[in-house]
This record gives sequence, structure tokens and C-alpha cells, in this order.
Amino acid sequence: MRILITGGSGLLGQYVNEQIAKEHDLLTLYNSVPANTRLFNSASVDITNFAKLEILFEQFNPDVVIHLAAVASVKEAHGGNKNLIYNINVNTTENIARLCERYRAKMIYTSTDLVYAGYRGKFLKEESKKDPRSLYAETKLIGEEKIKSVFNNYIILRTALLFGFGKNGRTNFFFNTYQKFLQIESVKLFYDQYRTPLELSDAARIISELIRTDVAGITMNFGGVERLSRVEMAEILCEEANLSKSSIDSVSMHDLPGMPDVQDVSLDISLMESLGLSPRMFRDSVRTMINSYQNT
Repeated sequence: MRILITGGSGLLGQYVNEQIAKEHDLLTLYNSVPANTRLFNSASVDITNFAKLEILFEQFNPDVVIHLAAVASVKEAHGGNKNLIYNINVNTTENIARLCERYRAKMIYTSTDLVYAGYRGKFLKEESKKDPRSLYAETKLIGEEKIKSVFNNYIILRTALLFGFGKNGRTNFFFNTYQKFLQIESVKLFYDQYRTPLELSDAARIISELIRTDVAGITMNFGGVERLSRVEMAEILCEEANLSKSSIDSVSMHDLPGMPDVQDVSLDISLMESLGLSPRMFRDSVRTMINSYQNT
């Protein structure tokens, strides 16, 4: 199939590029930094430019569009240009959905677990109460609704906390924490916020498997199996990397100013698993990552 990816130079995008290129005809888009997109059929595009997107759709005529591009950082969205963030996360998402409808392409859209009310208990189902506590989460939820208002040939993935080692300069909190642990630096980590973390390469693998299905018109939780706090994640990281746990500074999320009050957005992934899509256990993913990293 012909697969178009937005956000191809991002943290998840680079892993998705590698997975999709194994089986499909790929066109991966980036804004200014190519990262590993240079290894594939790629183009530099401002995705807010609807006219240029139209040309790309007409030329490439995709069967599936994986829409990963977004202002994806809660902190960045909190302090950024609200109009720009809304334009990227909402308006552009709607535009891409309209192009997908016109060219009969399926759209896979990555939303976030942060759309849920974090005070309603654990292992939330897709129909659980929504209460986004950040501009990022709010715009991702609006993006979901825009897609649904356009057509039915979509898969919306409410993505859990992604962890792993980034590629080509892309980094995240997990990798930064690992680097600080190596230097025996203290890191403040929440003991009272719970997620169902999913490793980056595992997420890319599952997306590639999802493309092979004929599923459409669904919103699906997209996360790992285990409900973990960042402290628990760090403890497992230390155990698998043979590092001291003394660098773990266990704090409450209420101790850090400006943090959205999200206590527990752990996901029930039974719908995902019913489709035969099974994530790896957290410890297994960490062990594989550490072994690979230490052997490079």
C-alpha cells in the first residue's frame, strides 16, 4: 500500500518510518529537521499549508495516512502560541481528514490518554469520562471530533505515555532520566500519577500491524499492559541497567507548579488486544532497549 506519514522526523515518526518501509510504499513528511526521513521517500512540508498538502495527496494518492504531526508537548502547548497550536492540532487535522475522504484514504490519528478525566479510577475504557486538563489534550480531543465529523474511515489511537530512546537527536523524559542516572544525578519523579506506558518501537510495530486490518470508524486506547507511576518505571529501569536507585527523587505531581492535575489515566486496552495487537511487558521492553544501547 501507499502510506503517507506526517511528523515523520518526530520521536515516534522515525520508528514508524522504519516499520512501514519494510512492507509498503512510503512518503514521510517533515517540517525542517529531516532526521531519518532522509533514508526514505520524504518531503519537507509545512502541513498547515493546505494547498501544498493537496498537491502531495494528488501526486502520491495514499491508501493510508498516519497523522503523527502535532504540538505534542504538554509544557510546550502550555506556554506556546495558542492560535498556532490550535491551527496545527485542530485545523490541520480536519484538513487532512477532508483530503483523506476525497482520496479515499484511511486516516490513523494519534490522540492522547490525557483526554480522560484523571480522577475516575484506573484502567479507563474508551467511553470513560473526558476532562482534558491541558491545551495539548484539549486540542487533541477536538481533533478527534473534527475527524469524526468529516468521515468514518479513521482509526483514532488514544496514545499512552511513550517511552524509549529517541533517534537522531530526538529525545524524551525517559532517555534523559536514564542519562542522568548514569551520571548519578537526582531526578524528580512522580509517585502519584499513573499511566500505561508503551515503548516507541512497540508502538510502531503495532501501528504497522493495524494497517493490515480492515478496522475503521473506531477510537481505541493505545497503550501498554501495566499501570505504572514514573517512580515505578524508574525503579525497573535501574534494576535492568544495574544502576543505583539513589537518584530517584520521589515527589508528588502537586509539588511541581504548572503541572496538569492528572492522577490516573491508565488505559484498558482490551479493545486493542481483541484485534490481536499485544504490547510487550514494560520490563521486557526496557531490558531489550538497555542491551541494544549498551552494545552500540
